[in-house]
Amino acid sequence: MEKSPILSIRNLTKKFGGLIAVNNVDLDIYPGEVLALLGDNGAGKSTLIKCVSGVHSHNSGSITFQGKKVRFSSPIDARNQGIETIYQDLALANNLDVASNIFLGREKEKKHLGGLIRSLDDKFMRDCSAEALKSLHVELPSLKSPIETLSGGQRQAVAIARAVYWDAGLMIMDEPTNNLGVPEQKKVLELINALRERGVPVILISHNLPDVFAVADRLAVMHRGRKVTEKKISETNSEEVVQYMVGALDDTRETEMAG
Repeated sequence: MEKSPILSIRNLTKKFGGLIAVNNVDLDIYPGEVLALLGDNGAGKSTLIKCVSGVHSHNSGSITFQGKKVRFSSPIDARNQGIETIYQDLALANNLDVASNIFLGREKEKKHLGGLIRSLDDKFMRDCSAEALKSLHVELPSLKSPIETLSGGQRQAVAIARAVYWDAGLMIMDEPTNNLGVPEQKKVLELINALRERGVPVILISHNLPDVFAVADRLAVMHRGRKVTEKKISETNSEEVVQYMVGALDDTRETEMAG
């Protein structure tokens, strides 16, 4: 029996004034797969995921998530419904510790004096954060350390652990290995594989083609707002992908000509 997609995008269009940033895009993401979304700067890939994650509202088309048509009013709305997005800036609070970031906006409180007084349940949040990190085979020097003291790869791990703890139905990662050293890049790719093993689908935006070919199952390439191809990783190579990214190849144009 064929799996149903976790996320289905149909005829999605997003305009900014007279500029069409995303032009009539279709895309499906299935449970436990890593889909690489590729394209040169200005191709529309970031705008597309911002429509999915609640940053932008699309002009036309539809988004179906876990079997229901959705239109998120904000990133918090998308997150509350199971879509976690990790941007290059990670959206972590640098002055707070690990547990506070994993529970940011969803803090656990404990009651005192019959509920008259409330305080944060730091131990509960720290214990749960430790379990989430352990499930990803991640070790940090201290969960009490401010995020700003951690390395780039460790910060990625915290953002991913947050998604794991809150049972994300979809993870979107925007250039997760950018500005990381080789050992930390390798760790992030291991974390992506760990998400796949848990059945969490990942949309990976990256300019790093070796990373894409190391972890992705499929790829979709955008050029000037349109999806120009979609292929299994096993059916293509880096040289061909670059040709799609620069507009030298376009499967949709070939289809239109054939029609």
